[in-house]
Amino acid sequence: MAMAKREKTLAVRPVPAPVPVPEAPPTPSATPVSATAPTSARSVRWGDLEDAAGGLERPLLRQRGSNTTSQMAVVGTNVCPIESLDYEIVENDVYKQDWRSRGRIQIFQYQVLKWLMALLVGSFVGLVGFFNNIAVENIAGYKLLLTSNLMRQNRNLGAFLLYMACNAVLAGSAAAICAYLAPAAAGSGIPEVKAYLNGVDAHSILAPSTLFVKIIGSILGVSAGFMLGKEGPMVHTGACVAAMLAQGGSRKYGLTWNWIRYFKNDLDRRDLITCGAAAGVTAAFRAPVGGVLFALEEATTWWRSVLLWRTFSTTAMSAIVLRSLIEYCRSGNCGLFGKGGLIMFDVSSRVTTYTATDIAAVILLGILGGLLGALFNHFVDQILRRYGVINEKGAPYKILMTVFISLVTSCCSFGLSSLSPCVPCPPELAPGKCPTIGRNGNYKKFWCPAGHYNALASLFFNTNDDAIRNLFSGGTDSEFGVYTLLTFFIGVYTLGLITYGVAVPSGLFIPVILSGASFGRLVGKIFGSGLDTGLFAIVGAASFLGGTMRMTVSVCVILLELTNDLLLLPLIMLVLLVSKTVADCFNKGVYEQIVRMKGLPFLEVHADACMRSLVASDVLSGPVITFSSVERVGSVVNTLRRTGHNGFPVIEEEPFAPAPELCGLVLRSHLIVLLNGRTFTRAPVKTGAAEVFRKLKPFDFAKVGSSGKAMEVDELRLTEEEMDMYVDLHPITNRSPYTVLENMSLAKAAVLFRDLGLRHMCVVPRTPGRPPVLGILTRHDFMPEYIRGLFENVLRE
Repeated sequence: MAMAKREKTLAVRPVPAPVPVPEAPPTPSATPVSATAPTSARSVRWGDLEDAAGGLERPLLRQRGSNTTSQMAVVGTNVCPIESLDYEIVENDVYKQDWRSRGRIQIFQYQVLKWLMALLVGSFVGLVGFFNNIAVENIAGYKLLLTSNLMRQNRNLGAFLLYMACNAVLAGSAAAICAYLAPAAAGSGIPEVKAYLNGVDAHSILAPSTLFVKIIGSILGVSAGFMLGKEGPMVHTGACVAAMLAQGGSRKYGLTWNWIRYFKNDLDRRDLITCGAAAGVTAAFRAPVGGVLFALEEATTWWRSVLLWRTFSTTAMSAIVLRSLIEYCRSGNCGLFGKGGLIMFDVSSRVTTYTATDIAAVILLGILGGLLGALFNHFVDQILRRYGVINEKGAPYKILMTVFISLVTSCCSFGLSSLSPCVPCPPELAPGKCPTIGRNGNYKKFWCPAGHYNALASLFFNTNDDAIRNLFSGGTDSEFGVYTLLTFFIGVYTLGLITYGVAVPSGLFIPVILSGASFGRLVGKIFGSGLDTGLFAIVGAASFLGGTMRMTVSVCVILLELTNDLLLLPLIMLVLLVSKTVADCFNKGVYEQIVRMKGLPFLEVHADACMRSLVASDVLSGPVITFSSVERVGSVVNTLRRTGHNGFPVIEEEPFAPAPELCGLVLRSHLIVLLNGRTFTRAPVKTGAAEVFRKLKPFDFAKVGSSGKAMEVDELRLTEEEMDMYVDLHPITNRSPYTVLENMSLAKAAVLFRDLGLRHMCVVPRTPGRPPVLGILTRHDFMPEYIRGLFENVLRE
């Protein structure tokens, strides 16, 4: 999975011989590579660019001849090209005219619409989360009821075959729709959402087809008994819902809403998708405050105070919708859907008191959770790399691997439960409560005789939510023995590893919580402290979440909202801090590892060590391709056809300027729209913005959504006469692009690039008499893999 190659964003234009200038003193770390700088600012033909190379010797860093990284990454289970998002406001005449044309009513409408969209996203995500819960509980419940009925008739082999067949069919169906309809829907989706909110765009990452497959595939996958959860995919689902609303629907599927045309830009979409991700956590865990903190701590890269309020309103609306629908289900109108209210695992009735011995046990649990969490991340990385080889062979192999993992899971859950001994029911329990027959319950009968229950079946032969509820339940210290907890922990830990990576929507939260809860209960059982083993299970779940996800604040609040036990706050905080600190000594969080492994060009908060000995000009790819401010149409078209660049410097030349100077930056998409408007002249003269707005409107320059397709240059159908005419680029040129000097530290440039949310950064000379722009830095230029591909002896972490 190659690292995303630099998003090429240069422009075409040869130039005369360079003007001699005094040599600048070298930087302390390395002599800048001037092989990337063009020899002039004047325009030339495409073929002349091959002769523009040249360079200086580098005394400290040896530059390789070429770099082998590519502009591809893995999204879901599909390899696809990667682009960057335009979070920067393009301050050209089109943008200024758009805002000048808006009155007070339209500006007020724009502000109100932001809040209305946030509330709509929360409502829709709440509905989706409710639908997921109903579907999973009913499908999985019906499957377990059929199996239990056969077991009551002593048809155990038939029950096993039915159980395995149902799981295989559900798993195969989920894999098939993922593999053929939307490969981007496979997996958790959280790494892709993190990358998108960092500025990375990929085909179909938030498309309506991905949304549909994510919902249906998640329901089928969880119902199939896989050791995975729907919580991770709900984050991706919320982001997809927000993206579809933000872009005004989908032209491809005939669903468009022109009244939200104000959101046709990446900046507004980014904020709304952040709200959608937070609403996804709320719908999955029923934790509105935890959803806001998840978006702040884990998902988004840029955070503002106004976004906090908007995200909070989104999660509040999602929680309100969920609660209203759950109240409706209390009357039994939702089939086998649970009636637990907004708190999923309410343990607030227990009195939480703990001693110094309990604190020592919690610290030990945090250390072990950090070690096992780091080990889990290591194995996930290794397994996903091997699954990637299988996934590359095509859709049939994805489906076969998914069905095989389903069979293994069914054999483990059914087989291990069969090997577990039957235990007599506690005498204080009524006959109806032990053993329980059917879909759920703490004391599953399985095929035990009357008055006995199967402890492992109470965990394995259940839905994942019910298994967590059984582990968190208090007053059941004697229900699960050491053998049961150890067997379940090893089984869940292993199945969680081999399941994540199959071609179905799959989340890591549930297997990690199950592993942590069983391990925590096991530690509590061994220590025999005064703290309830159910509370140890909650602390153990927090320990494993901190060791794998490396989240602290959001996980703490989510667990408190799940369990409704505020008295556990000090213990959860302590165990999270310990587990995260221990795990950070070995590797990164699981989502950070997956982002890197998939090849998504994620910009970290701090610059990599390899950038500290370099300057901005060291990583430029050249020669730079530029346009004149008034350019020949044929030159623009030929450049767009021959390059995949998305941004081009515009140079002001004679007769419009006494000497070549940087006029600004123009985007590829804006060039195609301008050419399609055919505002051409026969002579190279300025036409101004008024001429452009006679044929085009500001809305025509809006970016299409993730499900739409932008116009390509080959669709313009220009005549030979039009190709010889001229077009004025001033109206669509961003007159204030961000620039840095060529000798600026690459580490500082990387921090500036990330904090401003840029797609292009122009590098300009520090001495006069040289071309006005030396090149453009893009996201790929700051990737450590790319830099180490250029300089083999650069510093490493």
